[in-house]
Amino acid sequence: MSKTIAIIKGDGIGPEIMQATLRVLDALDCNLRYDFVEAGLEALQQHGQLMPPVSIETIAKHGVALKGPLTTPIGRGFSSINVHLRRHFDLYANVRPAISFPGTRSRFEDIDIITVRENTEGAYLPEGQSISADGEVALASIRVTRTASERIVRYAFELARSKGRKKVTAVHKANIIKSCSGLFLEVARVVAADYPEIEFHEMIVDNACMQLVMNPHQFDVIVTTNLFGDILSDLCAGLVGGLGLAPGSNIGADAAIFEAVHGSAPDIAGKNIANPCALLLAAADMLDYLGMVDKGTRIRTAIRVVLKTSCDQVTPDMGGTGTTESFADALVAYLRD
Repeated sequence: MSKTIAIIKGDGIGPEIMQATLRVLDALDCNLRYDFVEAGLEALQQHGQLMPPVSIETIAKHGVALKGPLTTPIGRGFSSINVHLRRHFDLYANVRPAISFPGTRSRFEDIDIITVRENTEGAYLPEGQSISADGEVALASIRVTRTASERIVRYAFELARSKGRKKVTAVHKANIIKSCSGLFLEVARVVAADYPEIEFHEMIVDNACMQLVMNPHQFDVIVTTNLFGDILSDLCAGLVGGLGLAPGSNIGADAAIFEAVHGSAPDIAGKNIANPCALLLAAADMLDYLGMVDKGTRIRTAIRVVLKTSCDQVTPDMGGTGTTESFADALVAYLRD
């Protein structure tokens, strides 16, 4: 049986890395059908909206989307497309794996950390933000609920259990932000008791940043609130060579959107040198979600082999002399061999 997924090509380098990714998916014979939807700058030019209602309807219809990087114009009147999608579909779990690959410019080897970030509340709410009439005082509110905290922590433990992970670390600032962060930590402790086979740690966020830089191998699965998760997941990406190897999954009860978390890089758009790895890894996570775990694993293995053996076909940012297209060629050849 075939499965149709919504495809958002993205802005800037988005169409190039999406084309490479779809070639790899096709080489795996995943029996996927693609329904292309408009979003970002192209949609703004054609429809006057960054995310037209028809695109939202298409994602809702299929329940799964693969998304390239999108540009949100700077200035008032333009809200983040990613935030809009997460809130509209209640994509409460943002999952960011950071895994070492050969040939990367990184200080560490054998990193394998998953950050699970609460995606819908915390410090990123547009409600409650204001600036005084004289422009001297800005206010914002943080909202953390027991319900959202419970479901994100439980998601992290269930993810750890399903992937054979041994430890979950809840990252917080309950020593200072005693209400919001304190509630999250309280809930994490309660949920952890339901998973006695998984080691539970708790760590203050500033110490977690230091520990990640000094000894990242002590971490396995990290679960935290929205703002801290946003920061920590990028820090973890830095441990393995940067956002070019950073996929993101946004998971809800009824929909899931998988994406490359890096920007649209308009300065290199159209030059055929963009690294497709982040979107390819997001596609691999999507296949896991769809129950095609073996195919997701094959993508990750193919990337690892090609990075190690085919430097002439790998993009320059990964130390190679190839192009986006030649990178895809090498991956497809490996998968079809």
